[in-house]
Amino acid sequence: MQISATTLQGRRVRLEPLSRPLHEAGIAAAIADGELWALPVTFVPHPRDLAGFFEAADAALAAGRELAFATVDADSGAVVGSTRFRCIEAAHRRVEIGFTFIARSWQRTHVNTEAKYLMLRHAFEHWACNRVELLTDARNLTSRQAIVRIGAREEGTLRSHMVMRDGFVRDSVMHAITQHDWPEVRASLEARLR
Repeated sequence: MQISATTLQGRRVRLEPLSRPLHEAGIAAAIADGELWALPVTFVPHPRDLAGFFEAADAALAAGRELAFATVDADSGAVVGSTRFRCIEAAHRRVEIGFTFIARSWQRTHVNTEAKYLMLRHAFEHWACNRVELLTDARNLTSRQAIVRIGAREEGTLRSHMVMRDGFVRDSVMHAITQHDWPEVRASLEARLR
């Protein structure tokens, strides 16, 4: 698995390697659209706290642990959110897709479906991953439903898994797609994107 900053281009969505000079204003606007930082089930930073967000993404890429993207609407060029490959385990050919957020006005559109399709295709067809994991707060029903809609299977709950910003100890629900699942998931996503 070669972990390097790369653009994933779709028909209506482009995932660009996250760059503070290029994306900070757009990321701030996306976060402000719906006050995403105020959602207790996420780790979305406040728009004024983005320096650490970009610094952490750069450090994680340099360490080969993460690959973060700005999610861009291809037609308008607007930055509508962010997502990333996390917890990259090259030895086991396993990655997690996470830290995803989308501006409220772009939620329930083509954006999440196509972004996940691009990432899954990269993971399974470029990196030859065995498994892609997606975790979310057990309380985040919207996220859980979106993960199932893209074709991931729920595998169980990791109890007392993470401490949230407000100190709440959350349970995380684990979902995954395996290399064996990918052909069927790919066909379903491509049909939806048509």
